[in-house]
Amino acid sequence: MSQIKYYIFAFLVFLSSISLAQNTADEDEDFLKMRIKNHITQAGFDSERGDYYNAKDNLEKALEIANKISDKKSEGSINTKIAKVQFIVEEPENALVSLSKAAGLQRDINDYAGLAITYNVRGVIQSNLKEYQDAMRLFKSSKTLFEQERLEEFISEVCLNEAKVHIKLKHYKEAKSQLEKAIILAKKYNQNNILSSALINSGKVLQNIGNTDLALTVTNEGLQIANSNNIVENINESYLTLSDIYQKTENHKLSNEFLRKHIKLSDSILDIKRENLSPERRAQFINEYKDAESQQLKAQMEDIDAENNLTKITTILSIALITILSLLTLSLYKNNNIRLKSNNVLHKQHDDLIIAKEKAELASKTKANFLSTVTHELRTPLYAVTGLTNMLLDENPNPDQIPHLKSLKFSGDYLLTFINDILQINKIEANKVELDPEIFNLNKKVENVISALNNSALDNNIQMHFEYDKGLPDTFEADQLKISQILINLIGNAIKFTKDGDIWVRVLKINEKDGKFNLRFEIEDNGIGITKEKQDNMFESFSQGSIQINRKYGGTGLGLSIVKGLIEILKGKIYLKSELGKGSTFFFELPLTYAEQPVIVKKENHSKTLDKLDLNSIKILVVEDNKINQMITKKILNKMSLYCDVVDNGEDAVDRVKEANYNVVLMDIHMPGISGIEATKIIRTFDKELTIFALTAVTLEDKMHEFEEAGFDDIISKPFKQEDFEKKLYAALVSDKSTASI
Repeated sequence: MSQIKYYIFAFLVFLSSISLAQNTADEDEDFLKMRIKNHITQAGFDSERGDYYNAKDNLEKALEIANKISDKKSEGSINTKIAKVQFIVEEPENALVSLSKAAGLQRDINDYAGLAITYNVRGVIQSNLKEYQDAMRLFKSSKTLFEQERLEEFISEVCLNEAKVHIKLKHYKEAKSQLEKAIILAKKYNQNNILSSALINSGKVLQNIGNTDLALTVTNEGLQIANSNNIVENINESYLTLSDIYQKTENHKLSNEFLRKHIKLSDSILDIKRENLSPERRAQFINEYKDAESQQLKAQMEDIDAENNLTKITTILSIALITILSLLTLSLYKNNNIRLKSNNVLHKQHDDLIIAKEKAELASKTKANFLSTVTHELRTPLYAVTGLTNMLLDENPNPDQIPHLKSLKFSGDYLLTFINDILQINKIEANKVELDPEIFNLNKKVENVISALNNSALDNNIQMHFEYDKGLPDTFEADQLKISQILINLIGNAIKFTKDGDIWVRVLKINEKDGKFNLRFEIEDNGIGITKEKQDNMFESFSQGSIQINRKYGGTGLGLSIVKGLIEILKGKIYLKSELGKGSTFFFELPLTYAEQPVIVKKENHSKTLDKLDLNSIKILVVEDNKINQMITKKILNKMSLYCDVVDNGEDAVDRVKEANYNVVLMDIHMPGISGIEATKIIRTFDKELTIFALTAVTLEDKMHEFEEAGFDDIISKPFKQEDFEKKLYAALVSDKSTASI
């Protein structure tokens, strides 16, 4: 009885500690957020006095805390700040990596304000690397996002940065326009640093367009603001600008005076920078950091003494008490040392398995990302190859050119098939293939596959035979598309390796219990056959009978690997029986569930062609950054009697949609600056009804959730088939939200 009372007491203490622990957790999170702010503030002070390594250290400490509490917004912002410091300490590659991390985090949580700041910082770095076009796109993206978020006060800095790039490119008219915007906004929001720099840069522009007097006036105004606010960089820049202006007016005395001031101040700034960025300072920082690590435990104890209040101390004591009580309770049940050791061994083995699994998952993810990137890079030029080839074939080529064009088309189609096969293998290996069961007529399904392949069989003088077990029902519930794909691969292979012969396709019942059927599918041919040596690895990727067979019959060697993977996903098995010179038989067994014949409601037959619509008032916007792809898409649409406008980036797409009434937007996904996904999200903030198609070369299955969340109506994969494109376009144009404008 006393033991029961003891356990009840322990349990009540435990419950009371939960409430205290919850309150403490909330307080701890607030406290950690305060520490993040303190580290960021300290980093700002460090940067102002040129102590960049300590600034970086404080930012990394802030980032570590943000990671600990999963504060994604702070993580993104801190990575952007780290990038600024990395660029100052001459680590541009690391800076770009940090900015990529920041942008990824900010996109994930829709932190468009933070993303705009990241784009602005990246634009500055790209311009310093003389990648001016990329910089301009980033600045434009940054301004668009600030406007979207109604953060006008941040736009002044972006306008100033954009103007500086225009000055480097000697685009003085554009620079003048951006500087005027920057000056207006900087005055409105009392931004002295930006105002001073914008005035000084206006002096540069005015000097270059021949307005020397006004150049002197605005540069001196910028210098006065810089002096009043002790903005050293702007003071130094104004000295050099004034020297150049006076040099142009042949006032050599004042020109030399300001040049000397510029050189003196530059030397002073450079000395500070050298001191802070020297190898000795870098080594000193590393040593200081190591010393700091050795004092970490002591510092933590001091933090606890300084920061913890009475509630925290009480909670810690409660938790400590519960820990002691728990240990005492556990000791009553687990007092066997041998069993404890066994459990430890099992835990270690379990941990090893988890580590191995994580490594395997990382390798699989890396492989999947690599394949996704490679296939996108391949699909984009393939869009140009297949599109241009089809256009040339439709434009009455010379008779001697037709064979070459058909060969080019065949090569493009082959490459596309190869890419799709690789992607499917990758999906199967990564366990990303999902089943989509539905009720269908198996007998008719197999007949349809045979009928579709019959022309190819007749070309090889092959007679097709089909046998369907008489005692077998017709309708089942299963993933009929995957079954079709298996049959197409196996029957297609039989046709390819048989000439002047026969192919038999059989569907047989093995057994049945409570509506669950085990079926056997056989595809037999009397073609060339396969040697015993090659049969063992026929279902491996890139495996074929021999090099000679590969050269003669072609193919990627991936079909049978895909077939095996799909059959295993369907809980089946596959076998092979073959003899060289006498033919081959592939057997596969699948479990299928019997289903009643569904009631088919006859629908009125409508001809789904664009010819039935009035296309004169239809307006389509094509958003595509690749010039060749722009031309191809426009020609395809024109051939379909459709009018279209073309823009090459997401920012212009948003502007066009605001200005004009379009029926459909074909939106490319990967573009510089704002991506197609981001542009679509922005459009959806003010237009929910517009039909937007994702025009993309990415792996669709892996991105579907992104497309849906962004607000796309449908997806068109590049390179696309015109008939598929026409069907989707027709569906969009006859939908309720489009017919209003037709």
